Amino acid sequence: MSDIISAILLGIVEGLTEFLPVSSTGHLILVGHLLRFEGEAATTFKIVIQLGAVLAVLILYWKRYVDIAKNLLTFNFSAKNKLNAIHMAMAMFPALLVYLVCKDYIKSYLFGPAPVLLGLIIGGVLMIVASRVKRNVTAENTDDITYRQALGIGLFQCLALWPGFSRSGSTMSGGLLLGTSQKAAADFTFIISVPVMLGATVLDMYDSREFLTADDLVLFLIGFVSAFVVAMIAVVTFLNLIKRLKLEWFALYRFALAAVFFLFVMS
Repeated sequence: MSDIISAILLGIVEGLTEFLPVSSTGHLILVGHLLRFEGEAATTFKIVIQLGAVLAVLILYWKRYVDIAKNLLTFNFSAKNKLNAIHMAMAMFPALLVYLVCKDYIKSYLFGPAPVLLGLIIGGVLMIVASRVKRNVTAENTDDITYRQALGIGLFQCLALWPGFSRSGSTMSGGLLLGTSQKAAADFTFIISVPVMLGATVLDMYDSREFLTADDLVLFLIGFVSAFVVAMIAVVTFLNLIKRLKLEWFALYRFALAAVFFLFVMS
């Protein structure tokens, strides 16, 4: 029963935090530490439930993905300032390359409470800087994003390989610094999240295949469903919040979380 409760709680945490700029991986590591839900099997579980959040975004943005797929299949990349598969590929490639080269180091040294707390703080500082820096906004929506901006956002996404930095926090900060509006940065972050997360999850599941057993199927399914349901709500809510709240408010939350966890759990 305790494992089922842990699965539900972690599924909720994944769904709530995956698309907020607060680091879902960092939260899962910290909450897993509190629940004593750790080890290789627990790490595999945290990988699997990310697919629930992926499915939520795929459903919510399905029309956009259909358009991108149609353009890709017909090799239609001529529409000026139209978001297409090239934008997505340029945003995905840098992090994929860094992950393939550094994944053993990342999993060995960065998947622990202390590195996560440091990532929360440094990532929060980046978000504050991105919110306050004066810039010329050239992309009000995703169709205005250039290839150069997409590649730049992809480079910022590399920071998210450090648990605690947050994929959405890194990409949105990068978007703001490169001249996109906050809304455009948020939409682009959600749209590229499906292929990025799907690819990363498949690679991680392959690496952890020995820990995927039929005995854990029910537990994994519970976490998956919890993450999916909560993510559906969280994405819509976040899109509304992002119109009103600057990234620095999320940065303050990150600082508070790091301080509370350090003072009351790690001290």
